[in-house]
Amino acid sequence: MSHIRVISPGLQTTVQDLGRFGWAHFGVSASGAADALALRAGNLLVGNAENAASLEMTLAGGAFEFESDTVIALTGSDFGAGLPLWSAVEVKAGQTVRCGSTQSGARCYLSVRGGIGVRKVMGSASVHVMTGVGGRALRSGDLLPIGDSVVRRPRSPARGVPDYQRGGLLRATPGPQADWFAGDWYAARYVVSEESNRMGLRLRGPAIPSPGGHMLTEGVPLGAVQVPPDGQPIILFVEHQTTGGYPKPANVISADFWRLGQLRPRDEVHFEIVTIEQALTWLQEQEKWLYAL
Repeated sequence: MSHIRVISPGLQTTVQDLGRFGWAHFGVSASGAADALALRAGNLLVGNAENAASLEMTLAGGAFEFESDTVIALTGSDFGAGLPLWSAVEVKAGQTVRCGSTQSGARCYLSVRGGIGVRKVMGSASVHVMTGVGGRALRSGDLLPIGDSVVRRPRSPARGVPDYQRGGLLRATPGPQADWFAGDWYAARYVVSEESNRMGLRLRGPAIPSPGGHMLTEGVPLGAVQVPPDGQPIILFVEHQTTGGYPKPANVISADFWRLGQLRPRDEVHFEIVTIEQALTWLQEQEKWLYAL
C-alpha cells in the first residue's frame, strides 16, 4: 500500500469526505467537507467516487510527500501550490506538493487517485473537529494510506469553475420563523467574526430585532440562520448542533453551501431571500456542471 507523508500539516488540515449521515438523533451532526462541491469535483477529476476521503486545508496549506506515482487534484481556493487548480495532475514518487497561504477563499482540497484510505467511524472518514470523532487534525510525520476508491479514468480540467472571490451574496429561503421578523433585515451587510468555526459562522452587523419570549427547541439543518437575543445572526455550519432554540428567519440554499465553506474572518456578506423553486433550479444547474466533469 502506498502512502502520503505529512511533511508539514498547515494550519488545520483534516481528512474529510461528505460526512456521516443518520446519527442526528444521537446528537451527531454530519460534519464532512466544508466545501463539498470542491471535494466532489476533485474526486471526480482524479477518477474517484465522489465521496472518497480527501485532505481539507484551512487558510494555510501543508506539504505532502508521495511514495509512488499517482494523480492528484487541487480544488477550492488557491493555496499557491504552483500546480493547476481544478485539474488532474500527475505527481512522481518522492515528489512533495507544497501549499501556502490562501490567495482567495478559506479552504483548498487535495484529492488523490484512490482516496485517503483511513478507517471510517460511523460510516465516514470525516474528522469532526469539535468532538474528535473520526480522528484529529494532521501532524508532521503522519502517514496516510492511499485507498482504492477509483471508479474511472482521470478527467480533463474543469471548465466554468465557481467564482471563489471573497465574501458576497448568500441566497436563502425563508426559515420556519420568518414571519416573526419584520422589515428587510437581510438587506444589511454583515462581517464574518473571528469567533467563527466549523460549528457556526458568527456574523457581526446591524442587530436583527429578535422577537421576545421563548420557543421550543427543534431540529436545525445546515445553513440555518439563527438569531439569538443579541440580534447578531449565526449561520449553522457543518458541525452544527442538531437542535436549537433560537428563531430562524432564513436558511442558506444548498447551491450556496460551498460559499459558506469558503468564508474567511472579516469577509463581508449579505443575504437575498429567494423562492424554493429558484433554489431547486440553481441546485440542478450546479449538479449538471459537476457531472459534466
